[in-house]
Amino acid sequence: MTSQTTLAGPGHQPDGPDRSDRTESQGGLQAGLKNRHLSMIAIGGVIGAGLFVGSGAGIAAAGPAILLSYALVGLMVVFVMRMLGEMAAARPASGSFSTYADQALGRWAGFSIGWLYWFFWVVVLAVEATAGAKILEGWVPGVPQWGWALIVMLVLTATNLVSVGSYGEFEFWFAGIKVVAIGAFVILGLLAVFGVLPGSDHAGSGLAHLTDTGGFFPEGPGAILTGVLMVVFSFMGSEIVTLAAGESENPQRAVQKATNSVIWRIAVFYLGSIFVVLTLLPWNDPSILEKGSYVAALDVIGIPHAGQVMDVIVLTAVLSCLNSGLYTASRMAFSLGGRGDAPKAFARTNKRGVPQAAILSSVVFGFVAVFFNYQWPDTVFAFLLNSSGAVALFVWLVICFTQLRMRGIILRESPEKLVVRMWLFPYLTWATIAMISFVLVYMLTDDAGREQVLLSLLVAVLVVAVSLVREARRRRSVTPAGSAGS
Repeated sequence: MTSQTTLAGPGHQPDGPDRSDRTESQGGLQAGLKNRHLSMIAIGGVIGAGLFVGSGAGIAAAGPAILLSYALVGLMVVFVMRMLGEMAAARPASGSFSTYADQALGRWAGFSIGWLYWFFWVVVLAVEATAGAKILEGWVPGVPQWGWALIVMLVLTATNLVSVGSYGEFEFWFAGIKVVAIGAFVILGLLAVFGVLPGSDHAGSGLAHLTDTGGFFPEGPGAILTGVLMVVFSFMGSEIVTLAAGESENPQRAVQKATNSVIWRIAVFYLGSIFVVLTLLPWNDPSILEKGSYVAALDVIGIPHAGQVMDVIVLTAVLSCLNSGLYTASRMAFSLGGRGDAPKAFARTNKRGVPQAAILSSVVFGFVAVFFNYQWPDTVFAFLLNSSGAVALFVWLVICFTQLRMRGIILRESPEKLVVRMWLFPYLTWATIAMISFVLVYMLTDDAGREQVLLSLLVAVLVVAVSLVREARRRRSVTPAGSAGS
């Protein structure tokens, strides 16, 4: 296929005290995402399958206090998104926070966090493909589960290869279904909570279930932190819109809207839906774990075929996550290629403005991870899963430290572009760093969390070591040439 070599940036300059002049353009990528695509990606991007599938375990562990867990993590995400929005509105880039870390903290930081983020989403591809395959096999048992995983991956790979507009259109409808489903769930649930849902025989218990079974803290206040560990990873994906904004007609406006709307998105979709579940039935109702929190709530309301309805919604969330995961991984690979931190082929686009090599490379690793999931689920794949488990927190931490430096760079070079500002800078930035660090340290006291943090840290150390070795070699190769020239 005819392709044009279009790198994502002008290349790395020789090291010096000021590296802020190295910016990334969108060379080769086309502005194929419409405003409605970006709006729905922003709204639905924060809603993963983890909200539907994993919330029951959090409720069982913390009781009604899980609302505070969601609120704490939600607050943390709001702050991180505000910081990322400040940088992305001023300097839209396909590599988003990886590009900014490169400019503000050094090449090692951009390289490391970029590859870790790519690794995270490649593993997510395998997880979501398997989850979707399980649902589809239940509907059509004639096709084996691995066959469904293959079909799902092939369809979404083809979608991403066609054009960025094709990705945007699919994500618009996938995210739209999630948004409508949760919106309807919250409205119907609140009506049922107060006993005014037409056609329902649910008497309505008001807010009694928040305290009538052991109080609001049935497992003690410490369970809030346990809940934080269980819900934090369901928020991963909020930052996708800042990567996608680079392929829109008005990146600055798209980032502004996404950043400003993140508060109500988290309030409605996370806190609102979990609040409805907790007020419709007692937190320790066995059906929450047996059926899942949303299905149990729909059954209480009297919605027929609640399980099948939720399967459709979860499948949509899975496909949405797969679609966005493949897009995100490929754009991060594209950005790394453009900065010389990945094969240059990753930064080439075809005539439709699609980074074909970056997409295919990402999906190949996704397929390999799917194979590991079926062949060695408890060994190799468990290692992949746990070693990527804390990457979300590492990414957020790097965003915080990057923003501390980038604020000064932006003010010095283009202050007029600082249209989104982090509140109470730098105090809230440092407070967010403290919050994320506390969660990481607290995870070390939890058996499952400890393994995730330590393995993720091991992988992070290896990636940073590779970046430092590469940088040392590059400097040695540059120094003799510079000496000869002088």
